[in-house]
Amino acid sequence: MIIISHRGNINGPVPDKENRPSYIDCAIGNGFHVEIDVRSVDGELWLGHDEPQYKIDHNWLNKRRDYLWIHCKNVEAAHECWAYHSFCHTSDPFTYTTTGKIWIHDLSQTIDSDTIIPLISLEDISKPITGTPFAICTDYPRHFIDNQK
Repeated sequence: MIIISHRGNINGPVPDKENRPSYIDCAIGNGFHVEIDVRSVDGELWLGHDEPQYKIDHNWLNKRRDYLWIHCKNVEAAHECWAYHSFCHTSDPFTYTTTGKIWIHDLSQTIDSDTIIPLISLEDISKPITGTPFAICTDYPRHFIDNQK
């Protein structure tokens, strides 16, 4: 099972660092995949959850492509990022990724080897998982790994 760091977090949310390129690289360096928030504004790519904060380009994405899961924050980003592991959603119970995996937000759905589930909070991590997902996405990857031992 792949462990995906939510916005680069390893030991819990750090809002001031989330989606920062160096923070993402740190999570990758620690062996995790990373879910990032990307938007395209005037033809330029930006990282940032609620607003464009850190300018990036396709070279930056290509160097990390095997470890990134791109949450496209606008339709322009979806056009730009279709060739990577990417997905779009707002309040859907699930969404397809460009790799054919299903990113599930409603955990009452069937969880299997084609699904990615968000276990963002510590409370989520302590709950038993029904099924074997392809990956989990969390702000607490280290805590998740420690609890699996």
